[in-house]
Amino acid sequence: MNSVEPQSSAPQKAGAFLRGTLAVLPLTLAVVPWGILAGSFALEVGLTPLESQAMSAIIFAGSAQLVALGMIKAGIGLGSILITTLLITSRHLLYAMAMRSQISPLPLGWRLGLGFLLTDELFAIANQGKQHKFDPWYALGGGLSFYLGWNLATLLGIVAGQSIDNLGELGLDFAIAATFIALVIPTVKKPSILVCVLVSLTLAVVCALFEVQAGLLIAALCGMTSGVVCARLTGESDMPGTQAGRPPEAGAAHEEHDA
Repeated sequence: MNSVEPQSSAPQKAGAFLRGTLAVLPLTLAVVPWGILAGSFALEVGLTPLESQAMSAIIFAGSAQLVALGMIKAGIGLGSILITTLLITSRHLLYAMAMRSQISPLPLGWRLGLGFLLTDELFAIANQGKQHKFDPWYALGGGLSFYLGWNLATLLGIVAGQSIDNLGELGLDFAIAATFIALVIPTVKKPSILVCVLVSLTLAVVCALFEVQAGLLIAALCGMTSGVVCARLTGESDMPGTQAGRPPEAGAAHEEHDA
């Protein structure tokens, strides 16, 4: 496959980068308590400050980090931790598939960079622009600024965790739920998405009440399946990032990156 270098002038690149940074800023601020919790919890588990910071810098996945830390604290083996975190982060594969037609024409360096920076937040802002057009510089601005914000919040948690006892009891974990609520609500624009959200929510609550081990995975899979079925029954079309009446590749080929 021939890669396509993003074509735009320096001012356009800078403008798109800044717009991406500003677009993700509310979400960056929302996950600050989450990052603080991740940093302080890592110290509580027994990691050194350097190891705690490296975890956020390398893994860059808040939910997976907190789950992994909890399993480390409980003395669970490495194999189980790896499998669990793989399942938790498997949603990123779906994000990547949805953005394949937009990302695949880019050079390898861009694909690797945006792949590493891909989060729930970046996926949300990259596919909800006013013109619904993907701009790699916009995505880079959003992804990189969110990455820096997450790591600064982790550093703050490490510093605070060394001087404040029982930091995890301050209710900082509510930021996790608040962030995902903020991500989901703006996307509920079609009946299929509403069905997906309601089914996932209901099953997640039921599985939590009955302490089903794979409850999160079950809720996610059933939610996605119900959404797809609803979309087909109601005749909905076009995934985010595609244009009506065109396959993803055709839509991407005819778009100009001006988001």
